Amino acid sequence: PAPVRSMSARLSCLLLVLLLRGAAAPAPVPLGGAGDFVILAKTAITEVGGGIITGNIGLSPNAALAITGFALTADGSNQFATSAQVSGLVYASDYAVPTPAMLTAAVSAMEAAYTDAAGRPLSHVSNAENFDGILGGKIFTAGVYKWSTDVSFATDITLSGSVEDVFIFQIVGTLTVYAGIKFILISDGSGGGTPSASNIVWQSAMAVEIGPNAHVEGIFLCKTYVALAAGASLNGRILAQEAATLGESCRIIAPPPGLLQPPPPPLPPSPPSPPPSPPPSPPPSPP
Repeated sequence: PAPVRSMSARLSCLLLVLLLRGAAAPAPVPLGGAGDFVILAKTAITEVGGGIITGNIGLSPNAALAITGFALTADGSNQFATSAQVSGLVYASDYAVPTPAMLTAAVSAMEAAYTDAAGRPLSHVSNAENFDGILGGKIFTAGVYKWSTDVSFATDITLSGSVEDVFIFQIVGTLTVYAGIKFILISDGSGGGTPSASNIVWQSAMAVEIGPNAHVEGIFLCKTYVALAAGASLNGRILAQEAATLGESCRIIAPPPGLLQPPPPPLPPSPPSPPPSPPPSPPPSPP
């Protein structure tokens, strides 16, 4: 009789399939003007306190009053504001021209990127519904994956690839990352470096909830809201079609564009400073 394959052999084959199934890597998801922002939302951006944000923040169509917790200081031109917590500029739809039009274009680009990511075909038929959406402890390679359920991470997840590889995760439900979980990026041994956060896209039709002290990587394209709990950190971007909420002492860093990702269009230049006033004329000499 034919030999019966052992359980360990079957598990080895399953692991091999998992590591190879992303071979048909997709093209990057263009972000357009949305790529100018580390956080872009429509209705509100809220920060509890103590956070550090590296990159620009934008809100539209809601006004600047819906950006809370940042102690904003308006620029003299009223085209943007600054904050001690933001290493970048803060834009809102009620700021002076050309900011409203720039934000409208950026939000349209965010919506287009969401639609693009959600509509990408699977890179392999077996990339659907993996592990019933419970993804902690798994290793994924480049490709397009899809779940019609919620997705959660109760243990660390690893993405294996090179700096040029693209990962797209399509999630119909809510994406939940539990406290202390880490997204780990490793080289696939090809000599092409490790995956870039700019080429990792998490597209969620519901919400994204990142637990306390978790660390995540990638671009979060969310139909509703993205919430980071206290101490959570992100190397990537929040592009939320409703709101973004940051707990105490969150850290968010905008990654550089991926090698295959076109750079976003430049933001409008700041207005030039007015010329200095001429010195006062000396008083006339006495006769």
